[in-house]
Amino acid sequence: MGSSVQHRGIVERIVGDIVYVSVEQQSACAACHAKGICTEQGAKRTIEVRSNHASQYNVGDRVIVALLNNAMGFSSIIWGYMLPLVVLIVGLLLCKAIGLGDGPSAVISIVAVAIYYGAMYIFRNKIEKKIQFTIIKE
Repeated sequence: MGSSVQHRGIVERIVGDIVYVSVEQQSACAACHAKGICTEQGAKRTIEVRSNHASQYNVGDRVIVALLNNAMGFSSIIWGYMLPLVVLIVGLLLCKAIGLGDGPSAVISIVAVAIYYGAMYIFRNKIEKKIQFTIIKE
């Protein structure tokens, strides 16, 4: 599968054409000096994978879940991390430019980011169609 984003996991359940795969978070934990207090180390999450071949999988199957292409991963980083940061900074700068104090500027900027994430939640079904995973038996 090349250098695409991949996660090994186990099929938790299958509902219609959706396969739910439990994957363990993979990170640079081994090299991190804060791994002892990190809550992400070894955390599990479930990825929903739409598949026309869902009937080929069984609960407990070991599988690999991967993004269809790396551009989707980059797009996810932009939408999930970079744009909210831009909203926060632009909101803060605009508030300061119109003469608001630090406290109100910070609150308005955080509310702007909350609105951004709220909009992402509202449009999650549309976003889900653009970021697609594929599943392969190990």
